[in-house]
Formats: sequence, C-alpha cells, structure tokens
Amino acid sequence: MQHTLRRCLGMARAPLLRLHPSATVVATCNREPAGIPRRNLASVPQEQNKKEPDARESPNRLPRLMDFPEIVWPSALNSLKNWITIQFIIRPYFDSEFQLKDFIYGAKQALQVVSSRLMGGDLDSLDKLVSPEAIAELRPVIQKLSMTQRRQLEIRESDIYLSFPYQVGIMFDEANDKLQKRFVEITMVFHVMRGLSEMRERGEEIPWNMGTLPEYQDKVFICNYRFIKEFTAGQQSDWTINVANQFRAIDLINETK
Repeated sequence: MQHTLRRCLGMARAPLLRLHPSATVVATCNREPAGIPRRNLASVPQEQNKKEPDARESPNRLPRLMDFPEIVWPSALNSLKNWITIQFIIRPYFDSEFQLKDFIYGAKQALQVVSSRLMGGDLDSLDKLVSPEAIAELRPVIQKLSMTQRRQLEIRESDIYLSFPYQVGIMFDEANDKLQKRFVEITMVFHVMRGLSEMRERGEEIPWNMGTLPEYQDKVFICNYRFIKEFTAGQQSDWTINVANQFRAIDLINETK
C-alpha cells in the first residue's frame, strides 16, 4: 500500500481520534507536559508573550494560523531518531510497506490542496482531511485575513524547494484495556519560494542563499504540517492533518529582532 495520502486528498474515511489523557507516548512527539512552554530545538527563538502588531508592520504579514512552535530547520538528533523509529518500529510492527519518500510525496500534495482551500476560506471542505480541532482553531484566523494575506497561503507543489520530516512519533492509547490504539504522527517542514517553478522554466540560476537576499525575502515561506494516522489492528484510517501552520521567513526574522 502506497503512503501518498491520495485517499486523503479525495475523501478520507476516518477523522482524527482524540487521544485519552492516559495515552502513552513513545519515540518522539511534540507533546509537551502541561505548563511547559512549547519550544523546539529547530525553532527560531520567540518571546513567550507576543505583542500585538503595531501600525508600522507590513499589511502582508501573516499572523500565526495555529498555536504551534515554528520549525525552520531539521534536527540531527531527531533525524537519527526518525530513522530508528521507521526502520525498527513502524516497518516491522505497523506497516512493512511504509516508505518515507512516498509519504513525503503525498504530504506535498496534501499541502497544496489544504493551502488552496485555506486561501479560499473553504474550511468546510477540509473536514475529512484536517482534524475538527485544527479546523476550529484555523477558522477565526482565516476569517480575519485580508485578501492580500489569503493569497499568500496558496502553495504550489512545484514551488517547494526543501522538505523534510522533523519528527516521527509513535503513540499508544491504553484507555481501553481490551484494545490498545496505536498512532503514528509525522511533523513535516516545507520551504517554499513563490515563482520558483517559473524561474526554473526560464532557466534562471537559483541562488542557494535566496532566503537572505532582499529581492526574495517576501517570496520565501515555511510550512509546518503535522500528520497522524491510526494503526490499530483491525482499524482502517487515512492520514489526517492536525497542525497546519504557514509563515513567511522574513516575518519570523523580524519578530525576533
């Protein structure tokens, strides 16, 4: 079975299941204990209490779509843990046909679909692909965006120039003594530059440091999407998105100044 999220892009059958408070988390997951600020080794530092944007800020600046720490770069330690989790847990005990490259391919397609519908404000059509909790958090933010801001949300797969899984986690829900539910959760990071596909078609040389060049800064975006799938024996489900965060790299840099 190919893990490309193609069924998810159509009409996935099962929505995200809420884990019981007693769920056991193994491997690595973005599940911080209550009361501890959510921080990531690959995240750009940010103040705990954010100030409201003032009038001097660009009207094109995207607000946070979801309460999730911005992840920019991979973590060497996480990459090693991810490889071990996939090779020694997921493939032997969950799905012997799991291939990370197929998952990443499908995740890019899902990003393109979800971002397009976010731009159009069509969140109701995402109910089978995005978890209800994520939609509820996204809806008030999307509704307040200007048309200029909404247009920045749409991502084309051909404009993605870097993608990697930041974290792969395994979760067990032992709330039911007779049936232990099992889940795999993968946090993906995508680096995007608007107009990249057109530049390639024109044969233009793409600078390796384009994120630091002023003429490209407004075009570089980073997307953090987290996917979850149930692997409980006898249960059928598809990958569901429970985090959808998109931001401009320049906004994150300016925010930390």
